[in-house]
Parts: sequence; C-alpha cells; structure tokens
Amino acid sequence: MTGLQKTETLELELKQGWLTIWFNQPDNRNALSDALVAELGDVLKSVRDDRTVRGITMRGRGGVFCAGADLKNFKDNFQQSGDRAAIIRMSSGAAEIFDLVNTAPQVVIVLVEGAAMAGGFGLACCADVVLCESGARFAMTETAIGVSPAQISPFVIQKLGYAIGRRLMLTAARFDGTKAHELGFADFIADDVPGLEAIEMQLRKQVLGAAPGAVAATKELLGQISGQPREKVIRLAAENFADRMVSDEAREGIASFFEKRKPNWVVKPE
Repeated sequence: MTGLQKTETLELELKQGWLTIWFNQPDNRNALSDALVAELGDVLKSVRDDRTVRGITMRGRGGVFCAGADLKNFKDNFQQSGDRAAIIRMSSGAAEIFDLVNTAPQVVIVLVEGAAMAGGFGLACCADVVLCESGARFAMTETAIGVSPAQISPFVIQKLGYAIGRRLMLTAARFDGTKAHELGFADFIADDVPGLEAIEMQLRKQVLGAAPGAVAATKELLGQISGQPREKVIRLAAENFADRMVSDEAREGIASFFEKRKPNWVVKPE
C-alpha cells in the first residue's frame, strides 16, 4: 500500500484502503493556492496506479470545502505583470488537477461542508460522487469578478448538462445545498456533518465490495466513449470487456459466485 507523503497544505488519512484528503488552509478558506494544487497533484499521482487504494474522499478543514482560486495570487503575480503568456501557462497548468481528479482510477467522493465556490465547485464536478450539507453555499462567481470559468467549464457541463451549466456559469447564481441536489450537482445531501459521514460510510462499503481493477476499467471506458461514433463505442466496450473477462479479478469474481462466498477484494469497513 502507498505510504503517506509529507504535505503542508493537506492532511492525509489512509485507512482500510481509503484515502481521505483534507484541504488544510482554513485561513484562506482552502483556496486553490499554488502549494495546495501542487501537493494535491502529487498525492493523486502517487496513488494512481495503486489498486490497494480503493477510494478517495476530498474534504476541507475549518468547515468549508474550497473557496476557489487564490485571488491574491492572481492580483499580485499576474494582473500586475500583464504577462498574457504566463497567464496561459498558469491556466493550462491548473487544468491538470481537474483532469487528475476526473480520471482517477479510484472512486472519488467530495464531501462539501460550508461552501464550494468557483474553482472549488468545478473541482467537485470532477468527482464521481458529491455529498453536501443542505445549507452549504455554491456559486461560480467568475463572471461576477470579470473573469471566465475557463478550465472548470467542461466539468461543470459534464456534471450538470449544457443548459443548466451554461446558466449557472453566465449568471454567477448563488444557491444552497438543497438546490444543488435539485440541480443534480449533489448526489446526496444531509443537514449536518454526521449525516454526511454516515452516507459516505455507506458509499465506502459499496465501493469496497467492488473489484478495484473493474472500477478503474469502467472509469477508463467512460472517459473513452464520450462523443464517439456508435461503431467505435461498440469496439471500445468490447475490448474493455474482453480485457476484464480474462483478468484474475473476473476469474475470482465468477468463482466466488458459484462457490457462494465473497470475492477476495471485499473489505469490511470498521
């Protein structure tokens, strides 16, 4: 199993194959600072090929998930210089963290307390499952401060669909967790943190009963087939299925079915 690395802006917990990544910069409401983004990227890369890490939960210390981009960094390091090429490099680099979350082979859960704004909202859109407090606050505030929700826009559309995503991004609309659930952003809501954690534990139990290689293969296939012609989808799906059918996991899973026992990858949460 992957060992936990030392981090300054994150707290990491690895238990029974489940990695919890706490954003730990409550003084700036866990904004996406350069340091936090770099460390989060390093952590996700370190577990990407480790199938003993079965799932990942991201959440924030200080009662808030993420306030979005670090605007002080924007003001001090990019607006004053006016260096367009540097801004393009920064924005292109920021895209990596969204891709790493979106394509992680593990199941990724985001647990939102307090708020998820702008880039924090976009980051949550990259997860497989979103849980939030009913009273949490959300908005993509970029247009309200004169910028665009550039790198998060594909993932907002992926999560919410074109019409709803377009409206929310253009109007910088503010809404709460109950509305987020109605819109399809939040998969589950609860009135308090214990309620969210109870839902998360049930999700963990489900994920820990699924074969990690099969989960990774399914996520890979879903990433490949979007927007592809039907003929190509059929071929990609068939090749994906064939690879799984001859895998050790499939042999174990089918054998366990006939032998009326649980397969060897099932982990029972404490």
